[in-house]
Amino acid sequence: MILDRFRLDGKVAIVTGAGRGIGAGIALAFAEAGADVALGARTMSEVDAVAAQVSRLGCRALALPCDVLERAQLESLVEHTQKEFGRIDVVVNNAGGAPWQPFLRTSERMFEEAYRFNVTSAFLLSRLAVPQMLKHGSGAIVNVSSAMGRVTDRGFSAYGAAKAALSHLTRLLATELAPKIRVNALAVGAVETSALAPFLKAEGMREKMESLTPLGRIGQVEDIAAAALWLASDAASWVTGKVIEVDGGQETTNFPIRLPDV
Repeated sequence: MILDRFRLDGKVAIVTGAGRGIGAGIALAFAEAGADVALGARTMSEVDAVAAQVSRLGCRALALPCDVLERAQLESLVEHTQKEFGRIDVVVNNAGGAPWQPFLRTSERMFEEAYRFNVTSAFLLSRLAVPQMLKHGSGAIVNVSSAMGRVTDRGFSAYGAAKAALSHLTRLLATELAPKIRVNALAVGAVETSALAPFLKAEGMREKMESLTPLGRIGQVEDIAAAALWLASDAASWVTGKVIEVDGGQETTNFPIRLPDV
């Protein structure tokens, strides 16, 4: 049956930034589909809570402290996952982000940190995990990019440039790792997470963002998790090197705050 192709039974996935929001949602979706999951995040209380939810779904969970800016912690994440589960089949590079900041107030250090957090970390975890995937002959990498990697707006020079780089890194790795490893990305729009929630509570902000989004609503974590499950599973076995836009149909920014001219 076609739905069987979305199953991840017997698979092992690593998800970064898995303590909350999109990362937690993806981890739980994978567990619902039958995967054992290694969860990496900086806040152990959060990642432990998600691990407990995975266990309640009948799958094994490994909760590990992981700051993706620290190479040693990425190495430990891969090492412990391989030791605990005996294999690695899927990697989700979800951890990332950068503050909204006018260009003339964006320092060189801030710009470079955005690149390291969003791009270098994904490169490094993939580089560490792929040899383990190759031991079993196949694997899938899903990178969480952003709509801001292709649309434009003021205040996003660091974040947008970093996500654009992550999207193209996806295409480059897909070419190099084919046919054994598939590499795809999700270009995510505005999603209702704990990070965005305070902003959405400001007067009129939700309504403005929804009015600028063709499908008329803010994204939900489950929207992204469903797309990630597709890309990680055999349902997408003929898909690689693609950046899938999951953004409510936006072709321009839906960020409602406009910076003044310089």
